[in-house]
Amino acid sequence: MLEYFQDFHPVLQALIATCFTWFLTALGAAGVFFTKTVSKKVLDPMLGFAAGVMIAASYWSLLAPALEMSEGQNLPVWFPAATGFLLGAVFLRLIDKVLPHLHLFAPIEEAEGISTTWKRTTLLILAITLHNIPEGLAVGVAFGAVAADLPSATLPAAIALAVGIGIQNFPEGMAVSMPLRREGVSRLKSFWYGQLSAVVEPIAGVIGAAAVLIARPILPYALAFAAGAMIFVVVEEVVPESQSGGYADLATMGVMVGFTVMMILDVAFG
Repeated sequence: MLEYFQDFHPVLQALIATCFTWFLTALGAAGVFFTKTVSKKVLDPMLGFAAGVMIAASYWSLLAPALEMSEGQNLPVWFPAATGFLLGAVFLRLIDKVLPHLHLFAPIEEAEGISTTWKRTTLLILAITLHNIPEGLAVGVAFGAVAADLPSATLPAAIALAVGIGIQNFPEGMAVSMPLRREGVSRLKSFWYGQLSAVVEPIAGVIGAAAVLIARPILPYALAFAAGAMIFVVVEEVVPESQSGGYADLATMGVMVGFTVMMILDVAFG
């Protein structure tokens, strides 16, 4: 199976992988067909788990390879990773400042981005969509890096990253569809909007893979950029949301378990 998959073009590999992560988002969103709500005692640790996966993926699958790829260049080894990491955070900050969105469980008065008259449901969808941009970008860049034929970028490691991102997308899909259902949106529409929040992942994945194929010298910067964008999302939104429901201890343990699972996936596959 792996031999067959590695014959595909890296951009096609990235598209398939991010469609897989999109599918798991849809699977999580489909929970709305079985229940109208999920206890925060369940949702908080699931969001914590997602944060842990993203933190581990940022280092093991993105920053560590970026540092290794920077060795032997004229610049200090840390420079591409540090620069890309900060640029990724700045990029997400700019989107966060402009794109109208609303964090989970927050009142409409706390909507962020430019002022708008959009409904609460739309703002919730856009918030999770914002989460998914760096995730899709990370998977795409990882598959593009494999084509560079460097020891630190392997196909199993890229697949492990896609699997990890896909696993943590499951609670994210649920975190969109369930609040929409509680707001009175129909089950079908709640599911539709929940899975739609991840449609940006295949788009970002293809862009990420194509970018590093076209300009190989930017590869360590691109890997670190994706890591910075993911860490920004974790600190800005995922962790605060996981801690807001009254089950902070469970959410924290979720982070630890998520980090461990992603670390095991990366080391075992890589």
